[in-house]
Amino acid sequence: MSEFTRAEIDEFWQGWLEANREAERRRDWRVLADHYAQDATYGWMYTPDEHFMAVGREEIRELAIGQEMAGLDGWHYDYQATVVDERTGMVVGFWKQRSGITNDETGEEYEILGIGGSWFGVGRNADGRLEFAWQRDWFDLGSTAQTFLAIAASGKAPQGLLDRMGVHGPSQPGHYRLQDLPSPVWPPPVERGDFVVQDRPS
Repeated sequence: MSEFTRAEIDEFWQGWLEANREAERRRDWRVLADHYAQDATYGWMYTPDEHFMAVGREEIRELAIGQEMAGLDGWHYDYQATVVDERTGMVVGFWKQRSGITNDETGEEYEILGIGGSWFGVGRNADGRLEFAWQRDWFDLGSTAQTFLAIAASGKAPQGLLDRMGVHGPSQPGHYRLQDLPSPVWPPPVERGDFVVQDRPS
């Protein structure tokens, strides 16, 4: 029997969505760290040998949704669809990355194309409250670069975004080569094989 009910995950997820909107209004995502477990991990891949990984709630606060979101003030990440599996305690959210900056030629916001999303593992703390035990993101890096360059070429890029584009990523805290990652690319319970549904034939 599952440790979670669909109703409690749905309630937790609605609180997460509301917190995202508040973070975007504040232009500061660090408040979202309160939704994560003390020992949670949060990572994504930039290239096959450049990964980001934050370990623990405070690294998530300061690095994943602090440092890594620098220069993206005014951007919004609107969830387009959500898949919830209460049996495994997993949630997958698919989002669009929109800049809040209008393209004068199209009249629409600059947007990073491709499908982006976050894969979450839900856990429960000692008080019984739900929290995220891990998160892994994916996005189209090539499209991200193209959109950043288009905004810069338009002359409408805020200084914070220009500064971000000039940062040498691999030298930043939380950036690792694959062999040095402090938590696996696949979330720990998935990497262990806790949820395998199709074994390779022997």
